[in-house]
Amino acid sequence: MDSLGHRGVRVSPGRGGVLRPLDSLAQDPCGGKPPSRSLGREVLTMAGALYHALVFLHLVAALVWLGGMFFLGLVGAPVLRRVEPAEVRSRLFHDLGVRFRAVGWGAIGVLLVSGVAILQLRGMLSWTTLSDPAWWGTPIGTALAWKLLAVAAMLAMSAWHDFVAGPRAGRRALSPEKRDRARRRSAFMARANTAMGLLLIYWAMRLARGG
Repeated sequence: MDSLGHRGVRVSPGRGGVLRPLDSLAQDPCGGKPPSRSLGREVLTMAGALYHALVFLHLVAALVWLGGMFFLGLVGAPVLRRVEPAEVRSRLFHDLGVRFRAVGWGAIGVLLVSGVAILQLRGMLSWTTLSDPAWWGTPIGTALAWKLLAVAAMLAMSAWHDFVAGPRAGRRALSPEKRDRARRRSAFMARANTAMGLLLIYWAMRLARGG
């Protein structure tokens, strides 16, 4: 592990093996040397296979969560608003929201677990790295900070929308005026969360590209 806490993998067997960071290995698997027949065996280590599997799960979960939000905001909600009578429209909104709540929070769980594991494999969760102000000032540190802030904001808005604003907007005991106000507030929060999702995608791209 180097001074920045990057976890590495040994890519050559025996005493002559070299410890290299995973991100460095992905960018330059040959280590500056001409490729050889044994390159595949050297690169495809247990850590490398685990890293790729985690990235795959992370991307699929992000597609489910963010893709579902974009679909509901851009396609589902506009179509459902034209459904009549109002009772049917309200029931469809409720059923769709309840279903996506379960799917979305399941995807969020996968994102959190896989994201933490990916950062660990890339050596970004060591105390040496996290406590180094200079590292947070690097392009990759800045990208990670903004991505984490976007994730935290989206989690807070999703929780408020799914467990507070959404159920409140569907209460039949509310007067029509209060119900409409609650629905507008819930819709605004959903749109804001979708916009935050675009910011999250941007900083995730920057992080994947090294800042």
